[in-house]
Amino acid sequence: MAHLPSALLAAALAAPAAAQQPDRAVVDATTVHGKVMCGYQGWFRCPGDAANMGWIHWSGDQTRIAPDTLTFDMWPDVSEYDLDSLFPAEGFTHPDGTQAYLFTSDSATVVLKHFEWMREYGLDGIWLQHFAVDLPGGPLPERYASRMSVLNHVREAAKATGRVWALSYDTAGMAPEDIVRVVTDDWKRIVDAGITADDRYLHEGGRPVVQVWGFYPGDAGNRITPEGGNALADFFAAPGPYSAYFVGGGAWNWRDNTDPAWQALYRRFNAYCPWNVGNCFLDRWGTNFANTDFWEGDQAACAESGVFWIPVIYPGFTWDNLKRQPPGTTNIRRRGGAFLWDQFHRLATLHVDTVYVAMFDEVDEGTAILKVTSTPPTQAHFVGYENLPSDWYLRLVGEGARMLRGERPISAEIPIKPWG
Repeated sequence: MAHLPSALLAAALAAPAAAQQPDRAVVDATTVHGKVMCGYQGWFRCPGDAANMGWIHWSGDQTRIAPDTLTFDMWPDVSEYDLDSLFPAEGFTHPDGTQAYLFTSDSATVVLKHFEWMREYGLDGIWLQHFAVDLPGGPLPERYASRMSVLNHVREAAKATGRVWALSYDTAGMAPEDIVRVVTDDWKRIVDAGITADDRYLHEGGRPVVQVWGFYPGDAGNRITPEGGNALADFFAAPGPYSAYFVGGGAWNWRDNTDPAWQALYRRFNAYCPWNVGNCFLDRWGTNFANTDFWEGDQAACAESGVFWIPVIYPGFTWDNLKRQPPGTTNIRRRGGAFLWDQFHRLATLHVDTVYVAMFDEVDEGTAILKVTSTPPTQAHFVGYENLPSDWYLRLVGEGARMLRGERPISAEIPIKPWG
């Protein structure tokens, strides 16, 4: 159990109330259309938590956390979490000298807090990452119980807050011959357990929605083949209890692939979600922008094939600690939120109202939108929110969602102020 110092508790109590968005008390779970949903990793663990696996995804060494073991670049703002879900990171202190704490994802109160933020700021829900390597038949099945614990916390939090969720299988790190069996066996377990029958589980056309990431031709870490992809498409399309609305996730430049087998596979998805994180450029003045030039072509190609296009947007990126790079080496600057807002604006001009936000809690790769502190510990390199409020990106995503839904005018400039 963690105990926060009185100074931190006082700061939490004194924090200004977050800006409220129009209440969407219960999100419609019968369709994927019109949804602004975030990817949700749910993979952080701490020594002494329910999982008892040590420092997972906070440190490269499960037994200790230190500047040379860190695998994340952003320190979360933990002032609103339940004390039982926080754990001291020994050796790390904030600039005022107070002990620094980290949260575990294997906590009902942590997951509920995240969903409460989604409701408060106008986000519709999450795509819950379900890592194939952690499933029975994968190389790390000992993590399965904790993975399912997080899933059940998500179920309860979605019910409590009126949000929606869908399962998102990530097949990275899996041997190609194991992917189809591991994913389909798990989906059967999920359906048989009645999980997809939850009224908060996302459906489309009466079928539960399922996403599978890994369609990156030639990528060494993502090894789904066209044959494997077709086997998954056949499985989810077959009539019966395991039928599902199949969302593929993979390469942003999928239309450039000249292999007819891949092109045929892409057109078998019910929806396609092209991963665009890291795909950016600098203009002549050195300002970084996400590459969105291909979006209109994607939209048209998917529409022509009867595939629903779900674009991916992201607020920025950094993984210096994870990749052991000098500070700032990998940073795609957030530009105070303008990097993200530019993407929302582009989608609004294309009349798109459904988007995958990468990611809610991904502090490892610096794409997180959850509350992050700009006064992180001083013992190592961390990237904050450029001294903006810790809820700034929750607010921006909420405002972007409103713009896509036509609840506020289309604006090329961020329409809200960080303070006041």
